[in-house]
Amino acid sequence: MDLILWRHVEAEDGSPDHARELTAKGIKQAGKAAAFLRQHLPDNHRILVSPTARTRQTASALTDHFTLAPTIAPGASAQAVLHAARWPDGDGTVLVVGHQPTLGAVAAQLLGCGDHPLSIKKGALWWFSQREGTDQTTLRLVITPDFL
Repeated sequence: MDLILWRHVEAEDGSPDHARELTAKGIKQAGKAAAFLRQHLPDNHRILVSPTARTRQTASALTDHFTLAPTIAPGASAQAVLHAARWPDGDGTVLVVGHQPTLGAVAAQLLGCGDHPLSIKKGALWWFSQREGTDQTTLRLVITPDFL
């Protein structure tokens, strides 16, 4: 199984938090990451998206075929994200579009870094793999929009 964490791109400041939309820079960042994902995502994939405006807009740069997952909204636990993705026992590839510090906590857990969330830059992609029948997790890729 593969798990890809995609932190939402740059969004406007403001309130309410769940309604914040992307900035012009964020729209460009989402487009760059989406172009990369179109080239590399396998056919057998699912996309789970936090229900905030900024995550929906980030995912929409790639496709409109995604599942809104309220359990991965801001403030969700790493366990909630892994459970929603069915990690590590699910099939195929799951792309999760979410928030910091939750995605950083997921990355830290998968890398064995304990309970201290890693810093995931806005728009970054972190791609993890786990070979079926093992408990080994491999970090395959980390890339930010400025490198795309």
